[in-house]
Amino acid sequence: MSFVALSFTLIFVMITMLVSMWQKLDLEKDIAIGTMRSAIQLLLVGYVLMFVFKSNHPIFILAIISVMITVAAWNAGKRGKGLSGIRWRIALSIGCTEMLMMALLLGLHIIEATPQYIIPISGMTIGNAMVVSGLFLNHMKREVESNKGEIETLLCLGASARQAIQDSLKRSVKSSMIPTIDGMKTVGLVQLPGMMTGMIVAGADPVEAVRYQILIVFAFTASAAITSIILSLVSYRLWFTKDLRMAPL
Repeated sequence: MSFVALSFTLIFVMITMLVSMWQKLDLEKDIAIGTMRSAIQLLLVGYVLMFVFKSNHPIFILAIISVMITVAAWNAGKRGKGLSGIRWRIALSIGCTEMLMMALLLGLHIIEATPQYIIPISGMTIGNAMVVSGLFLNHMKREVESNKGEIETLLCLGASARQAIQDSLKRSVKSSMIPTIDGMKTVGLVQLPGMMTGMIVAGADPVEAVRYQILIVFAFTASAAITSIILSLVSYRLWFTKDLRMAPL
């Protein structure tokens, strides 16, 4: 795509801003900032990836993946406002998921050990794990608020923190995975996913593109389950004080 053709895509942004002005949504500033930030960020990433792909050095791959995990943890951590130490727990959960997924993909020779495969798939896996982490924290907040009386009663009866909050953890883990599972059910029928579409547009064989998309769909499902479960295990104690009372949020 030429830069001239790319510049024409600003028409979509202009339409969005005009609709915002027409409906008095007051989103013009946010749309303009988001447009500039996304364009600059993506262009910078493009040049960084070009350098990393040419150098093919493990240290650069690890650096990019570390940045991805850090940013993902910081962003998802906003959903856990009031929970001390939630961001490093999210980073731990996403990091464990990423290491496990890459160990399987590379160990079983499903993908090649090159930056062209590792970085994009890691980015999609980490991004999905970030969304799942945010959903888990949102559901946990609602669960704790609506079941506070039940949890406190269980604590009074001698239950441990884990026993008292176990049902809420299970429901939150399940709820955080629902979008991923629903996506599996409709992929290819309702939407043609990004990786598959990108490969087809680039001229790849559609069947080959589908194979890689199946890999991503299955990896997303596994990463969603692993991330939410690990996060529930390392974060449940944050909902309580040291003397086993419900922590104020």
